Amino acid sequence: MAKFTNYMQRYWALYAMLLLPMAFFIIFRYWPMINMQIAFRQNNIILSIWEVPWATNPDGTTNIFANFQRMFAHPPFADAFRNTVMFSILDIAAGFPAPIILALLLNELKFRRFKRITQTVSYMPHFLSWIIISGLAIQLFAPDQGTVNVALYNEFGLGPIPFLNQNNPWIATVVGLGVWRSVGWNTIIYLAAITNVNPELYEAADMDGASRLRKMWHVTLPGIRPVIIILFILALGGVMAADFDRFLALRNPLVASVALVLPLYIFEWGITNWQFAMATAAGMVQNVINLGLVLGANFVVKRLGGDGLW
Repeated sequence: MAKFTNYMQRYWALYAMLLLPMAFFIIFRYWPMINMQIAFRQNNIILSIWEVPWATNPDGTTNIFANFQRMFAHPPFADAFRNTVMFSILDIAAGFPAPIILALLLNELKFRRFKRITQTVSYMPHFLSWIIISGLAIQLFAPDQGTVNVALYNEFGLGPIPFLNQNNPWIATVVGLGVWRSVGWNTIIYLAAITNVNPELYEAADMDGASRLRKMWHVTLPGIRPVIIILFILALGGVMAADFDRFLALRNPLVASVALVLPLYIFEWGITNWQFAMATAAGMVQNVINLGLVLGANFVVKRLGGDGLW
């Protein structure tokens, strides 16, 4: 007891500073989880959540998983699930390596002023909302008056490319805009990690006659591997949480079949159609999958000898 008292006398200020963030997470993150039981109850916005009866089958028998069964049988949910997985894979495939490559290239620049300017320009899109980006996309990629299509026609004689009006071009455009918006911001993390690589390793590589490409491959990348692994695990945790703002701002009726993702499905069926119980079930499925991916990826990394998240 005396040892604990002495310890608290020395470090009580640190624990005091933890009170506010702990209170934030308890009040705004963990306490609202009580309402997840809506997924197992009937759809009712009048009664208190504790008074709403448990979900039932069409014949009136109690079945707490009835909302999940209706959700899985709902055709728009299957479309939203498929589209979410597709965009998540494309975002990771295109967006995850991009900041690593940009950080490696910026690290090799000798002109510091140009390096700072490039870094600043690259992360500025992160501060733009998707509403603004959607307006820019319309001005750039509109079939008739868009700047890109006008330039393609005037310079190369190419017909208008339906960047925003057909499924495949729209998918490529949305993924490309996502990479453009996030690449610079994520590059900052990798550049900070590169500064922690031991300079003596580069000196040893120079003595061995290694080229810049060899030093990037054998020194820089292994030096930032723990950061890459951690960010990859965190990226897997958002696989089923596609950007709500991005798809809400960029979708249009012509690409409705590929623009519906789980966050939009939850919004439309939970708010617009007042199906709160089924939307809560969809959100629970989404979060359980994300949690499973994080736990699974962390387990694999630990088994392979990496550090993981914990």
